[in-house]
Amino acid sequence: MRIGPYEIAPKVILAPMAGVTDKPFRVLCKQLGAGLCVSEMTTSDPRFWRTAKSRHRMDHDGEPAPASVQIAGTVPEVMADAARYNVEHGAQIIDINMGCPAKKVCNAWAGSALMRDEPLVSRILDAVVGAVDVPVTLKIRTGWAADQRNALAIARIAESAGIAALAVHGRTRDQQYTGVAEYDTIAAIKAELSIPVIANGDIDSAAKAASVLAHTGCDAVMVGRAAQGRPWIFREISHHLATGGHLPPPTLDEVRDVLLAHLRQLHAFYGEPGGVRIARKHLGWYVKGRPDGAAFRAVVNLAADAEGQLRVTRDYFDALVAGVSPQLPTAA
Repeated sequence: MRIGPYEIAPKVILAPMAGVTDKPFRVLCKQLGAGLCVSEMTTSDPRFWRTAKSRHRMDHDGEPAPASVQIAGTVPEVMADAARYNVEHGAQIIDINMGCPAKKVCNAWAGSALMRDEPLVSRILDAVVGAVDVPVTLKIRTGWAADQRNALAIARIAESAGIAALAVHGRTRDQQYTGVAEYDTIAAIKAELSIPVIANGDIDSAAKAASVLAHTGCDAVMVGRAAQGRPWIFREISHHLATGGHLPPPTLDEVRDVLLAHLRQLHAFYGEPGGVRIARKHLGWYVKGRPDGAAFRAVVNLAADAEGQLRVTRDYFDALVAGVSPQLPTAA
């Protein structure tokens, strides 16, 4: 699969997720087998480009190529300016968000709300594609609501505008993340388009990735929520697609080492206390379903500094590795 000049291999992609797919997580997922990692959504509003949050979101130093940056907004000229600005700051692929179902995004007519205005979609895509000399991709849903499924019409507009690849989440906006993703719409889009199409939604295992690719005929799959606390899912999918076999799950030693390295990267990237605070949600995902996970979270979330967070995490996993019950302190 290619997006412009870039070969995307393996054909499994980390989905953009607000507050999740920051640079530390993207680099980790790339190391563990993702063929492409898309940044969390960045605003097209220039008033916010120089805030601390935006500076972190636009930081691609040392990130494995290609760096894909997702932008969101509603005004074609403003979106074009945002695309140019991000390219000047290291973006090698620009991704346009027309799939986010969040109310605060849709209330501003951005994200998946744009799918209700096909002429505006066309103007935005034309403006952004014409503004930069890097590939532009697009992420959409199947439509705004069950009775407003227009993903195929949007897909045709995208291909006509010069979009280099299209990712489709198999839900309408009103479904949010509930129910079950459907892939028939994605298959119909793939059958009509000549550009790469990426299937997204409920892909949570290597076997599911293979079955979705077979069902849709798509060029790649995109994994979102299933990668939270499970970044090794990318190598599992990659291995299965290449060999038909299944990798064993990571050992507790490896989970501990991956998590500790992830925490250190978050602390280095955001500093304290920001890195400690942001790490808490990742810690919750990594220990979900593990023995005494709730008790561990209650303690580790009290850690006020990076060293305390690392110490409690290391001790907890060392106990699991040793096969003994974790001795959790009352405070970190």
